[in-house]
Amino acid sequence: MYQEQVTHAYEEARDDVYRYLLLLGLPAPQAEETTQEVFIRMYLALQHGDSIQNERAWIFRVAHNLAIDHRRRKQPQPIEPELEHRLRDTARGIEMDLIERERIEELASAWSTLSPQQRECMHLRAEGLRYREIAETMGISISSVRAFLSRAVTRLKRAVHE
Repeated sequence: MYQEQVTHAYEEARDDVYRYLLLLGLPAPQAEETTQEVFIRMYLALQHGDSIQNERAWIFRVAHNLAIDHRRRKQPQPIEPELEHRLRDTARGIEMDLIERERIEELASAWSTLSPQQRECMHLRAEGLRYREIAETMGISISSVRAFLSRAVTRLKRAVHE
């Protein structure tokens, strides 16, 4: 019974969780291992009788907590250029790739000026989590999520349109 539920959740969210963990600074092998750990914990929680109301939010909360634990043990590492390249869509033409590279450089510059909380809110929102789910995942209020996202979007828009 639990195995089917966890298998379905794994198939639906594993790539999103993996990318989220990479963006939080976990090296690729650690992100893979942590992604698997998230779903093992889900299985154990269900087996223990825990009720998971919103699976996606629960999964990202566990991933978030495991990433924090890992960061406490080890400083986060920047995303390697080769890995960043693999995460991007490479099926485009050369011109589109150059335009995208320029935009990425502009965004990367603006991105580096965001606070860690703003970056994490943006990641979680990009993964499809709602404000309430982001607040639960990060352990902050919904109004804080709203403020972090608003400031981040404003700063990124300004950087792209300058």
